[in-house]
Amino acid sequence: MVQLASKNITLQEFLQLPETKPANEYIDGKIIVKPMPQGKHSTIQGELVPSINTVVKLKRIARAFPELRCTFGDRSTVPDIAVFVWNRIPRDENGEVANAFLIAPDWTIEILSPDQSQTKVTKNILHCLKHGTQMGWLIDPLEQTVFVFRPKQETEVFDEPDALLPVPDFASELKLTVRDLFAWLLE
Repeated sequence: MVQLASKNITLQEFLQLPETKPANEYIDGKIIVKPMPQGKHSTIQGELVPSINTVVKLKRIARAFPELRCTFGDRSTVPDIAVFVWNRIPRDENGEVANAFLIAPDWTIEILSPDQSQTKVTKNILHCLKHGTQMGWLIDPLEQTVFVFRPKQETEVFDEPDALLPVPDFASELKLTVRDLFAWLLE
């Protein structure tokens, strides 16, 4: 993550700016540029979103969104994957998915890119947990490790190939091992 602006701006000023690629995030009064995803990151993200949605979306339990701006708690961030329980998905007056998500996701997933600070990404996950997120994953493709964060619990580390990755209760039908997750990089 690269800091873009040296002067502090308000969240409202930030939200008036046009969207960019890669996305900008608003953290502690500053604009931070997310690094452009690379191959490992894109592969895992591209496989994980439909894997989650296959389990939860068809039954209208929840839905996984890639690169969705979430604005809450005086921050505006773009998790790699944000999962919302179905009845918490913001809707517009037509019942369609809203453009603005002004709440924390129920499950936030970040995939570490080579140019990203693990500390800054971890802070984003902890911010989500502080605002109601049930679980956060930090996936490190280079180390083939998944860090699992839950509110007020010790962080768990999963790096054994046969370890079944924990998921929030609403996604309990999703069975994914560390090996399954990183095998996508071999396809």
